[in-house]
Amino acid sequence: MGSTSVTERPTGPPVERERPSGSVGRHPRDLVMLLVAVSVVVLCSLAQRAGAVNPVELAIFEQFQQIPAASTPVWRALALAGSWGGIAVVSASVLYLKRIRLGLQCAGAGLAGLGAAALMDRLLGGRGVPAELIAATGVRLPGPEGFAFPGLHATVVAAMVALLAPYLRKPDYRGAAWAVAALTACADVYLGHSLPLDAFAGSFLGWAVGAAFHLLWGAPGRRTSESLVRRALLRAGLTPTRIVPIRERLGAPREFEVTTDAGDLLRVEVIGRLHRRGRAWYRLRRLLASVEVEDEPRLSTPYHEAEHEALVTLFAQNAGLRTPPIVLTCETRHGAPLLVRRRIEGLRLTQLPREEIDDRLLDAVWRQVAALGDARIAHHDLRAKNILVDTDGNPWLLNFTFGIVGATAARAAEDIAEALVSIASRVGVERAVRSACRVLPADRLEAALVYLQPLALPRRIRKQLSRGRYPLIDLRETLAEQIGRPLPTFRSPLRPGTVVGLLLLGAAVYTLLPQLSSMREVADSLRNAHWGWLAAATVTGFGAIVLASVSILGSSPTRLPFWRTTAVQFAAAFTGRTTPGGIGFFGINVAFMERLGIRRSSALGVTMLNMVATSVVGAIWSVIGVFAIGAGVLPGAHVLPGRSLLVGGVCVLAAAVAVLASPFGRRRIVGPGLRVARELLGVLRQPRRAVELFGGVTAYLVVSGLGLAASLVAFGASVPVLTAITVFVIGQTLGHIAPIPGGLGPTEALMVAGLTAMGTAPTVAVAAVLASRLLTYWLPAVTGVAVFRYLQHHEVV
Repeated sequence: MGSTSVTERPTGPPVERERPSGSVGRHPRDLVMLLVAVSVVVLCSLAQRAGAVNPVELAIFEQFQQIPAASTPVWRALALAGSWGGIAVVSASVLYLKRIRLGLQCAGAGLAGLGAAALMDRLLGGRGVPAELIAATGVRLPGPEGFAFPGLHATVVAAMVALLAPYLRKPDYRGAAWAVAALTACADVYLGHSLPLDAFAGSFLGWAVGAAFHLLWGAPGRRTSESLVRRALLRAGLTPTRIVPIRERLGAPREFEVTTDAGDLLRVEVIGRLHRRGRAWYRLRRLLASVEVEDEPRLSTPYHEAEHEALVTLFAQNAGLRTPPIVLTCETRHGAPLLVRRRIEGLRLTQLPREEIDDRLLDAVWRQVAALGDARIAHHDLRAKNILVDTDGNPWLLNFTFGIVGATAARAAEDIAEALVSIASRVGVERAVRSACRVLPADRLEAALVYLQPLALPRRIRKQLSRGRYPLIDLRETLAEQIGRPLPTFRSPLRPGTVVGLLLLGAAVYTLLPQLSSMREVADSLRNAHWGWLAAATVTGFGAIVLASVSILGSSPTRLPFWRTTAVQFAAAFTGRTTPGGIGFFGINVAFMERLGIRRSSALGVTMLNMVATSVVGAIWSVIGVFAIGAGVLPGAHVLPGRSLLVGGVCVLAAAVAVLASPFGRRRIVGPGLRVARELLGVLRQPRRAVELFGGVTAYLVVSGLGLAASLVAFGASVPVLTAITVFVIGQTLGHIAPIPGGLGPTEALMVAGLTAMGTAPTVAVAAVLASRLLTYWLPAVTGVAVFRYLQHHEVV
């Protein structure tokens, strides 16, 4: 068991009390905010002096008057917050919290805002009541003096909020305060005290007052300096004699090396913000992962984060792990909390030369990871930079910022997966896997297999592999081979929340789209439809899936079994059409091919090639179809005159060339596109594969388009078959660009727009498109659920 060493608190003369303004200072950003706010107020004043009221402003004012009268007490309470009473209540509350200086500043900012708004109103003369509002009925109007400029209540509340915002440590509190300021401006408009421009100018005037007060008296948030750290450590009972800042990369926590009078070597980390706050994209990736991944525990403040990390570190020390002992946590005045550890001399694994990373060191690292799992402690940030190698060659684990005590077995498996990625980034896949197999049992390594996928690993772990996802695929397959275990069974990335969202979106589309014509007429058309043709449309939906499996056969250089491939495509109708970007289609096909012994990188190439071939055929058909319709070659109305179509095509082509010629386009589009183009050309050199791939894709689009044509016939429309198929291909190709499951919404709208442009009655177009999509696209997805479960049960995917 490891022992925790704690520095003795020195006794001596009392520490000089820290000044209240220890971390309060003036910031250049306050000057920028002041200049921006003043500029906006000046522009609004010029608009006010012009005299005429913008019609848009009047329309916004009238819309505010339509808010139900039951909400009037709330608006009046908000307006009172911007009066003398509001200034008194807010200032008294701050004074009650023993923040004397801040309370006096708050009162001063409120009074300054009140005075500035009154002075501007006197100098500029306010705004008269427009004649349009006088003629309107039920509109709240001011007295004969007209509207005040700028809005008085909005100015006062914005001034107090701008002053108090830096003192509110939680972003949620700051957001709530600014929301109150915005609602106060809306209250001025609703109650008839101000026009929208007046309230807008008042909000920026109040912001300017708050920024001016920060420039005069300072505000919290100044960067933590050596003097602040020294005072905080003195107050905590330590006596530092030397403090040296450590230069790290931009965005990393600020750190200091400290030497005390007792000769202790310490490392002080400044916890400036919550490092565990997940962004929306991170949460979306976790939602789409084909395995349940646990998130980090929620913490309330940076100081809570510092205490949490200290607690997890102490548990790790008691479990016998090597981690720098925690000395204490403390907090600077109005500033960031500090986490103080003992300093261990050595180099991080990322700084250690690769030739010095021997098998003894790797085995020692894996023993530390094993000890984490045995103690039920999750690190969840096992990057190579968080492994320190001391002067004796022993590894130490650093930074338990994302750690958790009492972790589940799944959380321990995530740690193993993260350590595999990190070590592989330094010594290669083969050495990383061999070293893990020497120390950890196969059962624990098998549990980590499922987490070796991009969606299950945080970006901070994945980006250690410089070449993207292929080393991760290689790592996963190499580990499975070494321990003699099969790759994990594919799990659907669909989640209950996604199902609910998809159902709500579908309900919205199928409810709102008929409003383009007439809901009653659409309902009558559905009742009078020819059910035989609707049944034929349903058959085309299932037949298209069989043809899609033919295109998969052509995409693979390795011969695939036809019937099992077809069954997988039926299951993919469920997993692919119910996930954004069709990610479920990729996942289930890759898992199927892996079960057949095809390496994951090759399986990804097969599915990518199939998707590109489908996109290429659809795009070519769409371009030719648009020009054919515009030129009158296809039966139907001219959608665009030839010259307009030509001009539009030239503009689109110019925009595409500009994007492709940019560095982003060359790196992310042209390079990968050339590689895929070479693969497509390789397929063309093999006649059988070319017929299967391009013939299957074309037949899939044609048969699916026949489903739309059959639906049109069922509702009595006389649209030529080739025209209906072209409209379907255009809607299908463009509608799936949006990352919405199944292209739900854009696809239907594009098909309806295309049919109505071709002369089909809007009622018939809406009814036919909705029925076609339901029967040929979503009904096979429902039946795909049973096929998916069957394939899982028989371990096909």
